[in-house]
Amino acid sequence: MQKMGFGEKWIGWIKWCISTASFSVLVNGTSTGFFQSSRGLRQGDPLSPYLFVIVMEVFSCFLKRVVDGGFLSGCRVKGRSEEGVQISHLLFADDTLVFCQASQDHLTYLSWLLMWFEAMLGLRINLEKSELIPVGRVENIDDLDLDFGCRLGSLPSTYLGLPLGVPFKSVTVWDGVKERFRRRLAQ
Repeated sequence: MQKMGFGEKWIGWIKWCISTASFSVLVNGTSTGFFQSSRGLRQGDPLSPYLFVIVMEVFSCFLKRVVDGGFLSGCRVKGRSEEGVQISHLLFADDTLVFCQASQDHLTYLSWLLMWFEAMLGLRINLEKSELIPVGRVENIDDLDLDFGCRLGSLPSTYLGLPLGVPFKSVTVWDGVKERFRRRLAQ
């Protein structure tokens, strides 16, 4: 938090809020006394989402440095301007999308980054909930998937209820999304 510009006093308050909480368990309606948590945050702690956002900002900075160093490339998305925009990752809530080339080197660098992130921050990335989704034809995708250690997905897919990998001008693809919005707005 220091490197992100938070003052010592603020950091001290956060540490105090996390470390001074005590818990009690009721057994047959009787308190067993108080004890302190040995690690981590309390479930439902109002600080948790804010601290998670800070941690994900750190992860985003790690990814930017890896891209700036040439270890990952991201992808270029063309819009109305000819040059488009370079995207290496997108973060939303506790989801992360990372864009890179389908090469052994890029996935190795990404794997190292994830391991370093886990070691530095004590968070575990659940590869069982992760997917490797190739775009276009990728020769050795099964080998890459096996090395990376997560499921192999395919396009078209959905993310946050929106279609991915489908022609954006295809009206039928967006009918379901439009209908869900209509139902929610009607409530």
